[in-house]
Amino acid sequence: MTAELVRGQNHPLSEVRLEIRISAGRPVVAAATLRDDSGRARSAEWVVHPGAPVLPGLEVSRQAAADHRLALDLGAMPEAVHHVDVLLALPAAGGGPTRFGAVAAPFVAVTGLDGTELVSYTITGLDAESAVIALELYRRQGAWKVRAVGQGYASGLTALLTDLGLAEAGELAAAAEEAVAQGLARSVAPPPSRTTDDARSHQAPAPPRPDPAAAVSPHKGCSPEGQVSGTAGPAVQQPASSMGSGGATPAAGSPPSPPAGRTIDYRHPRRQPAPPPPAASGQPASPSPSGHPAAPKAAGAAPVGHDGQPARPVAGDATGWSMDERLYNQVWGMFEDLARTTAAYRSAVDFADSRMDKELDQALSDPRSRIGGQGDDAREAARAKHTQLVDQARAALDRDLAQLTDESEVVEPALPAAYARWDNPVWHGYRVPMENPMAVRVGDLHLPEDPSLRIPMLIRLPLERGLWIDSGRWASPDDSFADAGERRRLAMEAAVANAARLIAVHPPGEFGVHVVDPAGSGAQALAPLVRTGVLAGPPAAGAAGVADVLSRLTERVDLVQMAVRGGAPDALPPGFDAGEQLLIVNDFPHGFDDRAVTQLRYIADEGPAVGVHLMMVADREDAAAYGPLLDPLWRSLLRLTPVPDDHLADPWVGHAWTYEPSVVPSGSQVLQLVLTEVAAARRDWNR
Repeated sequence: MTAELVRGQNHPLSEVRLEIRISAGRPVVAAATLRDDSGRARSAEWVVHPGAPVLPGLEVSRQAAADHRLALDLGAMPEAVHHVDVLLALPAAGGGPTRFGAVAAPFVAVTGLDGTELVSYTITGLDAESAVIALELYRRQGAWKVRAVGQGYASGLTALLTDLGLAEAGELAAAAEEAVAQGLARSVAPPPSRTTDDARSHQAPAPPRPDPAAAVSPHKGCSPEGQVSGTAGPAVQQPASSMGSGGATPAAGSPPSPPAGRTIDYRHPRRQPAPPPPAASGQPASPSPSGHPAAPKAAGAAPVGHDGQPARPVAGDATGWSMDERLYNQVWGMFEDLARTTAAYRSAVDFADSRMDKELDQALSDPRSRIGGQGDDAREAARAKHTQLVDQARAALDRDLAQLTDESEVVEPALPAAYARWDNPVWHGYRVPMENPMAVRVGDLHLPEDPSLRIPMLIRLPLERGLWIDSGRWASPDDSFADAGERRRLAMEAAVANAARLIAVHPPGEFGVHVVDPAGSGAQALAPLVRTGVLAGPPAAGAAGVADVLSRLTERVDLVQMAVRGGAPDALPPGFDAGEQLLIVNDFPHGFDDRAVTQLRYIADEGPAVGVHLMMVADREDAAAYGPLLDPLWRSLLRLTPVPDDHLADPWVGHAWTYEPSVVPSGSQVLQLVLTEVAAARRDWNR
């Protein structure tokens, strides 16, 4: 049960690996500070903010966003850390509100990794404050607690950090604002500069600039890593596990239209902006609408080739220690770029719609406009402006989509097997790897603005949460999947394809698969795994088979947990298989009694930390007889569908992304070839 805190109240924390979810309704900056037992933040290295978003055990978003998910591992905190403060601040850039009294009360929740809320706090009573300490997590007698603080500062983030004893408060606040400004700069392209003649042709004053669009609420089951943080996370990365703003709305009369010939900067997965072009001697940089020098736009700073033309994208042209890491980061950067450029387009269209509605209302409300056809002229002019704004926004979107498509056409063929589609030629030259990959592909993601542009959905390895292949009734306008048997068959085939990929991307002996198929309904789909002998044992059938497999895996979780907690991970029984283990459960809850359900939940909750993972192939409605008892189980799993479905959201702006599973092409023998190679490598390994 969630504990709803009020200012000053504290509550014990039963977990150390947490998420802090922030919902503000408007873009805010999230940051955090670490303090020692005396309550002092020792240096700038004890502050995590958008410009320096990662510390051991703590990560915040690199952007201002209406929704945030902060990853926090209190067990990874240095011994010297006794306090963790969660900070919120309104960004100075973007033209938004400058005080919390002008926005909805921010809501903060501390949750477990399965999404269960432990405590929540609504920060009320704020007025002129532009920065606030939301929560304090603190160590008491070896245990951690959380306190609702809600202390605000009218002078902003600098005053807050100064109050925490940081001599570098001004520099830290400036670094955070600079990182946020760069993020805003690359999410919406700059308006075109006007010449003197242009200015003379616009004598009428422009309407006031509208507020930035609020973030879209995340869809149920979203994760950048899975998040597409199962992230998906790509993983659906992780994830990802952390929500972004909808992008700034363009100023009236100035729809986004960046200078021609400028494209995405492909040199960094986070699309860090390139330095602005040097200004003429004695000439200041062009000011932004806020009056500060305009931040360079990442979407308009592509590297230039020797011929003066924008350089072509290069696969792996991102930061990382290995090619796999660079490609992973590049895919994640493409995912973020597509989310943000689409947010900018949608924001511009929303602004054009609201502007046209306002002008039409004004024309209809003025009795004088009904004389001599003035009303018709006003309506026609409003529609023409709307069309112009939408066309210019679409042109900017099409330009960015073309650039991302070019990058995708270069990156996709270069992906390693773990990241590649099943129709990629890399699988035909497959050899069993000797190292574990960073991530694995579980499907593709795309948006309705360009369904042909697919972003690989990668989730980080080892898996931090289980997978749920939904065999229930999916959203289908023509009800083409009404047959329950067909839905179960497709779901099981998707599960086998994902399981085969997980087996194939791990070294020999590093990944084992167990199958529970109580009624034997998945025999046809499981045939490739059974024929090649890559399973740890034959699929378990009946209630007795279910009980046997669950008992063995539950005992394995207990043994590894005891060994790890006792500081003796090498003291496991002789012959103990130390590889990762995956349990595939088909047709849950058929064949499960109450004890088996409890064991399954235990494996789902405790297994990932010790290398035991769960993949469910099930229809949630089939388990309705258990009532809310199994709700935590469903929430702990990353939901995937065997057909396209728009149930995932990104961690930046919360778009509804259409997920498409990674399935083997019809008639292809690639799955059989890959699994045969895996089986041969295992035999050689065990000799």
